[in-house]
Amino acid sequence: MLNGFKDFILRGNVVSMAIGLAVGSAFTAVVTGFSKAFITPLIGLATGSVGDFSEAKFTIGKTDFPYGLAIAAAIAFVITAAVLYFLIVVPMTKIQEKFAKEEAKDPKSEKRDCPRCFTEIPAIASRCAHCTSEVEPTAASAAGLEKIPAAR
Repeated sequence: MLNGFKDFILRGNVVSMAIGLAVGSAFTAVVTGFSKAFITPLIGLATGSVGDFSEAKFTIGKTDFPYGLAIAAAIAFVITAAVLYFLIVVPMTKIQEKFAKEEAKDPKSEKRDCPRCFTEIPAIASRCAHCTSEVEPTAASAAGLEKIPAAR
């Protein structure tokens, strides 16, 4: 039982996920610190708060509603999402597109209508499955027939 647990913990994807979570939380702390130190005070100055927008609140009765904290958290979220998208997602997508292999098109996925009964059949078919009439495969799909491995 302990060997199974050890195998589970030492799998590459579990370790990678743990590292990703640790780096993500550290990155979130950096972005939150940046937004609290620079962005939030600038917004506070622009809106008339005393330089610290996170302290903004309104009171109803004896209850305080610190709406500045929610706005500061939303700003940190937007900054984090933008940085992750533009510095990680966009470059990784470009790298994946550059190195992606073009997948072979499946010749069986192309469809056409049977000239006799007008039901949909594969373009490479030589006989209609519905009316059993013989049909000629299309020229484009006949070229793809050569790439299909022979049945065993």
